[in-house]
Amino acid sequence: MENYTFNSFMLQIEGLNVDEASVYPVFFLLLSFYLFIMIANIGIVLLIILDRSLHQPMYLLFCNLPFNDILGNSVMLPCVLMDILQPPSERLISYYECVLQAFCSHMFGTTSHTVLMIMAFDRYVAICNPLRYSAIMTNRMVMKLTVSAWGVAFVLVGVLLGLTVRLNRCRTFIANTYCDNASLFKLSCESVVVNNIYGLTFTVVLFTASIGSIVLTYTRITVVCLTSKNKSLNSKALKTCSTHLFVYMIMVICGKVNIVLHRFPEYSEYRKVCAVLFHIIPGSLNPIIYGVQSKEMKRFLSKLFVSRKILPS
Repeated sequence: MENYTFNSFMLQIEGLNVDEASVYPVFFLLLSFYLFIMIANIGIVLLIILDRSLHQPMYLLFCNLPFNDILGNSVMLPCVLMDILQPPSERLISYYECVLQAFCSHMFGTTSHTVLMIMAFDRYVAICNPLRYSAIMTNRMVMKLTVSAWGVAFVLVGVLLGLTVRLNRCRTFIANTYCDNASLFKLSCESVVVNNIYGLTFTVVLFTASIGSIVLTYTRITVVCLTSKNKSLNSKALKTCSTHLFVYMIMVICGKVNIVLHRFPEYSEYRKVCAVLFHIIPGSLNPIIYGVQSKEMKRFLSKLFVSRKILPS
């Protein structure tokens, strides 16, 4: 008969199962990713703040992505790194910390979708209605889009976790690398039908709205480019939109694989690795992709390095 501990405030987290010989290589690999994500994304945010030429709607909206990557990885990766160095029996986390970690993890995933949706709207206006771009994409509109992206994510995730924390817990083992909603409601011995229905509805609505808006926006942009004889416009549209779509596809694939693997307990090790990659891959690639594609960013960095070379002489 299984022993139950009701509403315990101390939980044990499984973490990554790494053999003893691979502990330090895996630790330093993940640490390298974490440091790169922090330095690159903080650098991008500072770059946009410091360079006045980057105070444009496109870059101000993009600024939400590195900020989201910093938030998501700061909450998750340090805990994963500490757990790797601990024996399994000592990988403990308080219930409140676990809920906070789950909230930040789901905020990271949901906000990634909503931010890319408002960025798609910006590209739509810029390419399909360029003459009215400055009139539509004002600072007020940028603020409204930013608040709506974070606000919608906050409400959706708040309800998701609210339905979970109401449940009584009879287990204490988190079978994951970090806390998420599914891992939390699996601690309960009560019916989780409502949680499953809302979770499924949440996922369907988010993905439908996200994929639908991206498809509609870029279909319209494609039509405009095909009917336009402006080669400069077509080149700019292709460059910015391909970058945006590439980032979006990475995020969608990582997210979907993680959701699907939650339904198959026999692939728990693959799911745990995918859960970590879901944070690491977008956070590492976003600053590289947008940094390489942006002429303004490359121009600012080249000026910065040239001035540094001139100063010592």
